[in-house]
Amino acid sequence: MEYTFITGAASGLGKEFAKLYAKNKENLILADVNVNGLEICKKEINKDFPDVKVEIKAIDVSDMDSIKLLLTQLENQKIFVSRLINCAGFGDREDFLKMDIDKQIKMTEVNCNALLLLCHAFGKKMCEAHKGHIINVSSIAGFIPGPYMCTYHATKGYVLLLSESIAYEFNKFGVKVLTLCPGPFKSDFVKKAHNDYTFKKIKPLDAATVAKKAYKASRRGKKILITGFKNKLTIFVTRLFPRSLVTKVSAKNMKADA
Repeated sequence: MEYTFITGAASGLGKEFAKLYAKNKENLILADVNVNGLEICKKEINKDFPDVKVEIKAIDVSDMDSIKLLLTQLENQKIFVSRLINCAGFGDREDFLKMDIDKQIKMTEVNCNALLLLCHAFGKKMCEAHKGHIINVSSIAGFIPGPYMCTYHATKGYVLLLSESIAYEFNKFGVKVLTLCPGPFKSDFVKKAHNDYTFKKIKPLDAATVAKKAYKASRRGKKILITGFKNKLTIFVTRLFPRSLVTKVSAKNMKADA
């Protein structure tokens, strides 16, 4: 049986993707560390789309062993994941020398390694079947240095480059990979990242709007999607200036006294 697998599905962008795929009558596996949020999401989807099968998986994707165990369970159940949406991720704004290093390492596990492991496991099955779609959530942060939020920017750069690369490799198997690079959008991200300063300066998009744009772009086979005209313009302009200046401007957008 075919399923769409979504990480970070308890809220925000992941939850909005779940609604879109459910509307298209696709069975869902929703993964998140937030059990209560998963149960609420499942209840809402079952109410609106009673014919859609929804399985919830309470899992901390920073734990690679837990992911591997889940993959084994799905294989034993003969489940084929034909759609993979990697939304799980978090950030943290802090001076490099003051940061909680354990939190930063966990960020790399969630934002990078979990995504890598899932893309490899599910992508292999998709390529064997010559069908499938993957959406990896990066960010416009992945295009530029981010002083005071360096780990987050670095992880999103990793997602961007990895996704572009596997999109090329998977193309010959008929498997599509979209790298979604949104700017700020309404979610719990700001609160968890302690980044109110930056977000007060930028009007965020609605998570549902970002998800809809990405859903349509994935169906069309687009490889990279930067949401919002201003975000596209920002990324284009950064290519015209020295990296030192881009880094300085980025720092001042992170912190008032940068």
